[in-house]
Amino acid sequence: MKKTRIKLSEDAQEIYNYLKENATTSKTEKVLFNALTNKIELLKSNIHYGQPIAKDRIPKAYIDKYEIKNLFRVELPRYWRMLYTLTNEDEVVILVFVLDIKDHLAYNKKFGYTSK
Repeated sequence: MKKTRIKLSEDAQEIYNYLKENATTSKTEKVLFNALTNKIELLKSNIHYGQPIAKDRIPKAYIDKYEIKNLFRVELPRYWRMLYTLTNEDEVVILVFVLDIKDHLAYNKKFGYTSK
């Protein structure tokens, strides 16, 4: 069985750190941070926990920046999303690379969704 390693992009790490720092003073950030931590633990045991995003819906910005071939979405409280990709780091390790953590409006903008 392959080992799973979780790695956060700079953007995701920045949001993670912000939520962690503000979790003690803000209920919203605490809820988001706890959910994010829980989802990361779930990914360690089930790399396919998230919902796959169709290849033709993967934002070009992610393909260009990270050279990804797949993308998964994990829903978080308050309509936030965590986006991650899977790669083989070597023959015995699967890397779960968290690309982004976005609120609902930023997620819709990134994927080109419009409001009615």
